[in-house]
Amino acid sequence: MSVRHYFAFGSNMNPQRVRDRGLVFDAVAGAVLADAELVFDKRSADHPRSGHANVVFRRGGRVEGVLYRLVDADQILRMDPFERAPINYSRDVVSVTTDRGRVHAWTYFANPAVRVADARPEAAYMAHLLAGRPWLSPAWIARLEAWPLVEDPA
Repeated sequence: MSVRHYFAFGSNMNPQRVRDRGLVFDAVAGAVLADAELVFDKRSADHPRSGHANVVFRRGGRVEGVLYRLVDADQILRMDPFERAPINYSRDVVSVTTDRGRVHAWTYFANPAVRVADARPEAAYMAHLLAGRPWLSPAWIARLEAWPLVEDPA
């Protein structure tokens, strides 16, 4: 199966960040990963007290994100160094739902060795998630805006 989509649920919901990282895409849409929960348990390399986005499977849960249609299947390889795959994150294919139906897409899952309990995102990191606003539901935006942030990431 040749997968040409990338499902972002963390800081890569910011299309400019994805462009800056060298991925070339020709369409952007909102998508939902079912039976999953958003957590911020991936330890930040720069600020060990703060957490970056991750998803864990939880029956009945849902995670909204931004779906990029890559210009070719090999584009996803450009994201691996930024996600430090396979060290920090593992890349796998998931099935997400869009307003046009189901799509197979790549996404990243934090590896157990870099996960920590009780981490919170920084405000600057959360701003990248909120840059996905045009493709997210009002309820998801409100949830992100209300998320507790780390007060001093240093």
